[in-house]
Amino acid sequence: MKYLITVLLLGIAAAIGVMWAGWYNVGADSPHWKATYAVLQFARERSITHHANDLRVPADLDDEDIVLKGAGQYAAMCTGCHLQPGMKDSEIRPGLYPQPPDLSRLRVDPRTAFWVIKHGIKMSAMPAWGSSHDDATIWSMVAFLQKLPNLTPAEYKAIVAKAPPDDDMEPMHDNHADSSGMHDMMMPPSPANAAAGH
Repeated sequence: MKYLITVLLLGIAAAIGVMWAGWYNVGADSPHWKATYAVLQFARERSITHHANDLRVPADLDDEDIVLKGAGQYAAMCTGCHLQPGMKDSEIRPGLYPQPPDLSRLRVDPRTAFWVIKHGIKMSAMPAWGSSHDDATIWSMVAFLQKLPNLTPAEYKAIVAKAPPDDDMEPMHDNHADSSGMHDMMMPPSPANAAAGH
């Protein structure tokens, strides 16, 4: 037991030494060590699952008005990082690490999506939209995300064109997206989160 505690303390001391010396490269163009990424991914997945588990999904996520509102929000804030049907890349995506998931091809669990959109994810490029958007607006984005993977590029443009205007939004245009393409960010989903719906 003493040996185990000694090894553990030496490991902690070595980790602190590496951080203190500045040897660990935090640049987004230098991927985490595999072990570091695995630990961060595990912590992220368990945290999101724990915090999102008790959320109640509204029964009206199929309501056309709610989906349309979410379409407008997604077009204004998310496509620069999470793409849209027919969009292969954007100016910002290649420089992001970890790479945000392509939500135009991925089914997301509603509770997971709501929690991540509202609270964001530390040490990633995913902001906490809950500081500027109410729960109803975030649920509208979740409602749209349920439809997104089934949309063709033409259908996507049509639904965004019908979305209600939001005077409070400050769009951030991406040079590689069309006029409906902008920003938002998320860590890539694990196989578990992808299966759940992250």
